[in-house]
Amino acid sequence: MDQNAEQLRLLSIFHYIVGAIIALFSLFPVIHLAVGIAMVAGAFENPDQGQPPPTWFGWFFILFALAFIVIGLAVASCVLIAGRNLSRRSGYTFCFVVACIECLFMPFGTILGVFTIVVLNRQGVRELFAP
Repeated sequence: MDQNAEQLRLLSIFHYIVGAIIALFSLFPVIHLAVGIAMVAGAFENPDQGQPPPTWFGWFFILFALAFIVIGLAVASCVLIAGRNLSRRSGYTFCFVVACIECLFMPFGTILGVFTIVVLNRQGVRELFAP
C-alpha cells in the first residue's frame, strides 16, 4: 500500500477518535446548564437563607453553557466530517482548515492538526485529492 494512502487512513481514524473526545468534553457544561435552569426555576429559594441568587445570574449560566456546548459539538462534527473526507480523499481545503482549527485543542488536537497539515502539504497527497 502506498505510504501516503496509509497515512491518510491513519489520520482518518485519529480524526474520528479526537472528534469523539471533543464531543465528550463539549458536554461538560451540561452541569452549568442544569444549575442555571435550577436558578431560573427558583430551586435555590429558601426563606431561611435570605435572598436567592438573581434570575439574570441563572440566565448567564444557561447562555454560556449552551454557547460552549453548541460550539464544541460543531467543532467535533467538523473534525468527524474531516475524518470522513480524509478517508474518501475529498474536500482538501476543508480538511486543511479543520486541521488548522484542531491545533487550538491541546494536546491531542494540536498533535493531530500538525500531522494533518504536514501530510496534506505533500505533493503526492494533493494528487490523491485531485478529482
